[in-house]
Amino acid sequence: MKKITLILIFFGITVLIGIGFYFSREKNSSPNQDLKGIILFYGIGCPHCAKVEEFIKENKIQEKIAFEEKEVYFNKENVKQLVEVAKKCGFNENEIGVPFLWDGEGQRCIVGDEPIINFFKEKLNL
Repeated sequence: MKKITLILIFFGITVLIGIGFYFSREKNSSPNQDLKGIILFYGIGCPHCAKVEEFIKENKIQEKIAFEEKEVYFNKENVKQLVEVAKKCGFNENEIGVPFLWDGEGQRCIVGDEPIINFFKEKLNL
C-alpha cells in the first residue's frame, strides 16, 4: 500500500512539474509577432548607439514616432530577436552590429548611427 501511494505521489508531482514547464514557456514564442513596428537595437556603452540616442533625445523622436528600444549587450532574448531580424535582411550572425534598426513597416534593416539618424529625419521631414 505504501509503495502504491509513493508511486502515485511521484507520478502526480511529475505531471505537475510538466504542466508547470508547459505554462512557463514564453507566451510570444513566435518572435515574428514583435516585428511589426520599429525596433532600435542598441548596446550600453556603444558610442554609435549613444550618438543615435542623443539625436533621439534632442529631437524628441519618441514623442513623434512609436518605436521600441532593445538593449542587446546584456539581454539574451533581445539578442535572439536581433539575430532573427538581421537574418530576414540577409545578414550572417557574425556581421551584426549595433545600432541596428528594424523598420517593420518597410521590412528593412538599417545599420549604423548616420543611416538610423537619417531614417528618423526622413520619417519626420527634419
